[in-house]
Amino acid sequence: MTVLRPVRAGNAFEETVERLLQAIKLGVVGPGEKLPPERELAVQLGISRVTLREAIRALQEADYLDVRRGRYGGAFVTYVPPRPDTGDLRRVVADMGTDDLADALTFRMAVECGAAAVLAAGPLTGDQRDLLCRRLADVNEAGVEDYRRLDTAFHLSVAELTGSSLLATACADARLRVSDLLNAIPMLQVNLDHSATQHEAIVAAILAGDSEAARRAVSEHLEGTAALLRGFLS
Repeated sequence: MTVLRPVRAGNAFEETVERLLQAIKLGVVGPGEKLPPERELAVQLGISRVTLREAIRALQEADYLDVRRGRYGGAFVTYVPPRPDTGDLRRVVADMGTDDLADALTFRMAVECGAAAVLAAGPLTGDQRDLLCRRLADVNEAGVEDYRRLDTAFHLSVAELTGSSLLATACADARLRVSDLLNAIPMLQVNLDHSATQHEAIVAAILAGDSEAARRAVSEHLEGTAALLRGFLS
């Protein structure tokens, strides 16, 4: 998981909370799912198990996690993204500011288009092709309740498959900056069908090894999302 990368020394507790919140809010670990085992997660984050327990306890107190003991225990995600609401969308934008919103959308456009172009330049292994196609099928077959989480998994997989941890981290950060906005957009079937077609175009370009077509397909897809945001804010 890209978001569960090692934290820096100095603010280990705060950065651990940040990493776990990113994984939860992006749906990398979905509602009702369990975080990786404590021993494994501590190694992934490069922290002590004491620091990890403190961070998990803080998120439990904030109602993001439910910690259960025993053989089948662990830290389970209780956070559920809010249902789409245009009032929430306006509040998020008001808190963010229009300049910050434009900056976040530009940042996302740059890193996601770049990731798709890099991945298309390949060459891709059979396993990489299979994973990309599996992520595509997951999001395009998703119900409304799981759509945003699986859409995030699809977009992040493009960056992760490049093999660049810096690029994958940048794409995760870009997605997190707009996640509250995306969650506030009402689910429109016409838009979901259009997005499915665009997702397929992205994957087709990557599998064909056409970097420029992959860049264009991602750009068109993200411009559509930006247009929806503008529409619901007008």
